[in-house]
Amino acid sequence: MRKFNKQELIQSMDGALKLRGKINEIIDPLFNKGISNICWLGIGGTYASGMQANIHMKEKSALETFYQNAAEYIVTGNKRITDKTLVIISSVTGNTKEMVEAVKKLNEVGATILGFMDDPKAKLVSSLTYCISYPENEQLKFFMVGDRLMYLNGEFPDYEDFYQEMEQYFAQDIAEVSVKADAFAKDFAQKHHDDAIHYFVGAGNQWGATYSYAMCYWEEQHWLKTRAVEAAEFFHGMFEIIDRDTPVTVYVGEDSQRPLSERVAHFLPEICGNYTIIDAKDYDLPGISEKYRGTLSPFVFHAINNRIDIHIEHLNRHPMDIRRYYRALDY
Repeated sequence: MRKFNKQELIQSMDGALKLRGKINEIIDPLFNKGISNICWLGIGGTYASGMQANIHMKEKSALETFYQNAAEYIVTGNKRITDKTLVIISSVTGNTKEMVEAVKKLNEVGATILGFMDDPKAKLVSSLTYCISYPENEQLKFFMVGDRLMYLNGEFPDYEDFYQEMEQYFAQDIAEVSVKADAFAKDFAQKHHDDAIHYFVGAGNQWGATYSYAMCYWEEQHWLKTRAVEAAEFFHGMFEIIDRDTPVTVYVGEDSQRPLSERVAHFLPEICGNYTIIDAKDYDLPGISEKYRGTLSPFVFHAINNRIDIHIEHLNRHPMDIRRYYRALDY
């Protein structure tokens, strides 16, 4: 498999899961002290991860949780963010302009900020209330925060059982998804690596990742034109511009919003001959209970998308770390 190190992937995900103790040491006293709400703040990909975390909690918890775009917060603010708000952020470099300015404003209102930084020496670290440094695995880190909050609020009685399964099976299972998906990903990349435009449809805890995959991966890293559409909104505009040859990919997860994506998947064959359905149910997760699979659908899709990216990168002979404008121009 091109650019794939199975053991390295397993170690990375297992290492992220081991952060749970550090996360709980921070979250438990904050919860006991009292927080009024939880805000997931980000920009670009981290904003999308906030969407996922918010949806993950929204259907299961009475805790007030919302996501906030960092650039919008700088100019508009948000009255719901106060000195009793827990704000969760993530950053690879710690120097993204919008995040630096937003954190400055968060400190002015006295919010508690938990930041996940890939680089422990990043300048932004000194502006955080709490910092946990570990590379990648952003969604997993966010979900562990949300899960602990719901557990403390009496809304996740299976918390310990869930994480026992996660620690024993999750990393290995996702690595195996990558292996199984590689042949499909290669064919998909061959078919779509030079699409004029590609439409991605997602729902539920996969919507944020669908938005991110279209924007942060295909547009920013592959320079391919895309549009991401929520499955719930597909029949209110987008489907009128679909024809026989329009490239459309639908992610069908196993969470509560699965019926929304299924509705799109069932309809597409009537009008389109160039669609792809990626269903999390097609991939085994040995050792993971059926009731937890919906929570883990985004990680299944992420593994599949990673393999697609590797093959598109090779076919287009365009390394994904090359940018034309991002961090290259003054904007």
